[in-house]
Parts: sequence; structure tokens; C-alpha cells
Amino acid sequence: MDSVVAFIDGNRERFVDELSTWVKIPSISSDPDHAGDVRASAEHLADHLRSLAPSRVEVWPTAGHPAVFAEWLQAAEGSPTLLVYGHHDVQPVDPLEAWASPPFDPKVRDNRLWGRGVVDDKGQVYIHAKAIESFRRTGTPLPIRLKMIVEGEEEVGSPNLDALMRDHADALSTDFVCVSDTAMFGRGLPSLCVGLRGLAYLEVFVEGPTQDLHSGSFGGGIMNPLLALSRMLAALHDSDGRVSVPGFYDDVIALTPLERGAMRELPFDEQGWLKSTGAPRVWGEAGYSTLERIWARPTLDCCGITGGFQGEGAKTIIPASASAKIACRLVPNQEPDDILRKVKEHLTRLAPQGVRVRVQSHHGGRPYLSPTDHPIYEVAKRAFSRAFGKPTIFIREGGSIPFVRTIADATGKPCLLMGFGQPDENSHAPNEWLDLDNYHLGIKSAAYLYDEIGRMTSG
Repeated sequence: MDSVVAFIDGNRERFVDELSTWVKIPSISSDPDHAGDVRASAEHLADHLRSLAPSRVEVWPTAGHPAVFAEWLQAAEGSPTLLVYGHHDVQPVDPLEAWASPPFDPKVRDNRLWGRGVVDDKGQVYIHAKAIESFRRTGTPLPIRLKMIVEGEEEVGSPNLDALMRDHADALSTDFVCVSDTAMFGRGLPSLCVGLRGLAYLEVFVEGPTQDLHSGSFGGGIMNPLLALSRMLAALHDSDGRVSVPGFYDDVIALTPLERGAMRELPFDEQGWLKSTGAPRVWGEAGYSTLERIWARPTLDCCGITGGFQGEGAKTIIPASASAKIACRLVPNQEPDDILRKVKEHLTRLAPQGVRVRVQSHHGGRPYLSPTDHPIYEVAKRAFSRAFGKPTIFIREGGSIPFVRTIADATGKPCLLMGFGQPDENSHAPNEWLDLDNYHLGIKSAAYLYDEIGRMTSG
């Protein structure tokens, strides 16, 4: 391993430069105008992986955006196999004016690389690519069989991932899975994520008159759709911050006293966390700490609301319609379809007379909780600690990665959530950044992970 680690240290700046080149491709999967860029991103990654002497590299088409598959099977038959997952598509960049530098012209400032996709998830994909490169370029045999799948639709809910898994089940067979698309608990603190929330996303449309009406001539005579929608949204929580949808909490697995105690022992700086948000104070479900609320409790949030006049100055109208986008974060054992149905039914009940309501479901994903008693978790803790020089802790994360539950169910194998981001990295906001020390140590962590798994017995 000495030559591998020395190669990583000696190529630190080049690894950043090569990541920057990939980040320049605006692979926004939610925007049809960028479909060509998502394809170009896949081809760019495939070309890079071909330079690392793989057994094979393929770009897999889907009904939407393409995925990249690669494998290195030079290790002896019977060696442990690790499948690494990531994604190469990125979030939209709006509002563009909020960026300190262009989102697809990455810049290094304050030991950080700034740009869309630098941490979510191109930087984390390259952590593994560069660890593999460090073995291959030094002539050090990879101690395990390695596979990578990097999809192009994670940011739009992975709609074609199930089909991809079925169509390529043989190629994706594995002993273990590593997902690097999560954050660490804090700077320099190696953290294995052992839980992800799921997601149920929907949109509600409230319609009244057939067109906007003069508020003087018609105000007081018909229901205002924007006012109706506002009342409906306000009624989705009670005064204690609990979601008021009937049956919303029916299947929630409560945190154990041991789990709650472990969260309390983490070095969580609530005031520092709050300061990073810019919000004046914390808020949430009564009876739970902030970490418990954002990691292990379900939520319902309004992500956007539209209705009425939005221009400069005044326009006195009753709008013809209004709409809102709603996201529910789910915990074990909640199911997206069940929650979507319950929220739809409740919104319909909440609608006042005088408006018509329509609810449309969007993408969703199931929650995941790791089997932390599996030996792979102790192996990963050792690898993380070898790179960072500190004990590794277990954490959860409030976000959703649909692939994790998909592949866990499809393979029956544990998914190791070994991410290298930071909680305040702005991954879905302007000014996304990647800590360059984490990037460097992440490459070492991945290399050590392959080494540690190689010492295990396959299966």
C-alpha cells in the first residue's frame, strides 16, 4: 500500500484538475435542453475509466439518461467483489446570480473546489476512480474485484434504475456495495452513514375561475384559489410541528433509547449548524432533538408555491389557480405510495368549497437502515480511520438516495454509505463546494477500503 498512498500524495493537484474538467460539463438531468450534456458527461467518464485498464467499460442507455458501468476483475476468482455506486447528473443552478463564480467553471478558493457537481456527486465518483488509478499506475494488484455503476438520473429520482438493475443483474452481482453520495458529520471526522430517509414528492393544483378576475368586481363573491391553497398548506401541521395527515406516522419505527443516546453523544454544534442556515432559530416536531428530526423523523415540507400576479407593482386580481410542490421525507418502515395516497386524500378533504383540487404524484424513494452488525461495517471503519487518523463514527442522513434501497433489495447485500461531503457544502444550492482535504483523504480511504475488504473472506 505504500506505493499507492505515495502516488495519491504525489498527484493531489492533478486529481483536482481532472475533476474540474469533468465538472465543466453541465449534466443537468432535469432539463431536457441538457440531455446532450448528460450524454457527454457519461462518455467523458467512460473514456477516463478506459484509461485505467479495466476488464470492460460500457455506457448503458436507458429510457432517459445513460449510465456508465465498469469493472476490474483481475483479482483471483473467489476474491471479494465490491460494487461502487455514484451518479454523474447534477442539480439545476438557479438562481444563477447567487453564484460567486460560474457553476460550470470550477474554481479553487479557500482549499475548496467550487462548482455544480463537485461534491454531488462527481467528486465522490472520482474519489473511487482515482483510488483505482493509484493501484493501476503503480502496478499494485487490486486486492478485490471492483465494479462501478454511475447513473445519470439520480437527481430526478432514478426512474429507470430498477429496469437497469434487472437488465444487467449478472453484471451487477456483488458481495458488497459502496455508495459515496453522502456527507461526513464534520470536517476531518470520518463518518459512516447508516441510515437514509426516503421520499414522497407530489404537487397540488387548486383551480377556481376559468381566468384571473378583477378583485374589485368579484372579490368577496368567489373563493380565491391562492387563499384556499394557503389554508390547506397551513393545516398540514399541528401546533407541535407534527404532520396532521391521518395515518402519516402509522408505520414509523421509533428510535430506541440506545439510538437516541448515541445521537446525543455526537459532537453536534447546534448553534453553528443553525448559523450555517441563516435561519433565526431551530424548529420542528416537539419532543425530539434537531439531529433526531433531520435524520430519523419523517417530515412534510412545501418546496414551492405558485399563484397570482408575480410581477413588479400591483395588479388587483383573484387568480384562476394556484399550486404547490410538497416533499415528504420518510423513515423506516414508511412506504412512498402509501404516504402519497394519504397526503392526497387529506388535501382533498382540506379543500374548501368553491375550488377544484387535483394532486399529481412525482418521484419517490424508500428509506434505508444499514445492518450495522455485518462485518463490512467494521472493515469500513478501519479503512476510514487509517486515512483520517481518527475513530470512525456512525451517523444518519436526512436525504434520500433511491439506488441504495433498490440495490439492497435487488441483491440482498449490505450497502456501505461511505461519503466524503460536508453538511454545509450547498450540494443543492448555489455555491456548491468540495473540501479538497476531504477529496484527498477520501481517495486514500477508498484505497484502504479495497485493501481491508481484500483481507476478508468472500461472501
